[in-house]
Amino acid sequence: MLHMSSHSGEKPHVCDTCGKSFTIKPYLTSHMRTHTEGKSLVCNLCNKSFKAKQSLMSHIFNHTGEKPYACDICGRSFTRKKWFVAHMHIHTGEKPHVCDVCNKPFGFKQSLVYHKKIHSGEKPYLCDVCGKPFRKKMHVVNHMCIHTGIKPYVCHVCNKTFSRMHSLKRHMCSHTGERPYACKLCDETFTYKRQLETHEHRKHAKEKPYLCDIELKFTEMKEPEKNLSS
Repeated sequence: MLHMSSHSGEKPHVCDTCGKSFTIKPYLTSHMRTHTEGKSLVCNLCNKSFKAKQSLMSHIFNHTGEKPYACDICGRSFTRKKWFVAHMHIHTGEKPHVCDVCNKPFGFKQSLVYHKKIHSGEKPYLCDVCGKPFRKKMHVVNHMCIHTGIKPYVCHVCNKTFSRMHSLKRHMCSHTGERPYACKLCDETFTYKRQLETHEHRKHAKEKPYLCDIELKFTEMKEPEKNLSS
């Protein structure tokens, strides 16, 4: 059975810490050492261990609620300096992290990491119920609502419920008439992000040479969602 997993691609053994999955348990056991080895600094509040002093200090802020790194533009604050630096890219428009496959730039390093999984096809996060794989751990959490039937987000206007906050925010535009997604290359605005992406890829693809061919094809296959306010 263990050998057959190497042929089927099944990875039933999942790391509880980072969500990475493995074909056999010994691989998972070996991987778990990467989360514990060389971590001599221990939080005296929860006993979690860290390799670097800065990581421990940032972790302690989670207990104290302190966020020493504040943005002068919007006032948002952060426990870690690297998160603050990454946040500033939103205001400056800087995108220093570039995909070495398709040259698409990103403001956040983690966004680039997720994007590159499109090229590699990697989906390390598995649903414990049906085994469906996902690129992001957050997507697994959202997916689980299909199995549980839980829809915790409620529209205060019509009482319609949603499994994801993003879906609720998108739905609210049908009540407010808001079109929050604006094209940077022309004056058109859209209710949904997917509509904006489709518009940019179809109307302005030649003006944005860094567009990923894989994402372009994928987006063009999507049908833009109907404006619920119409």
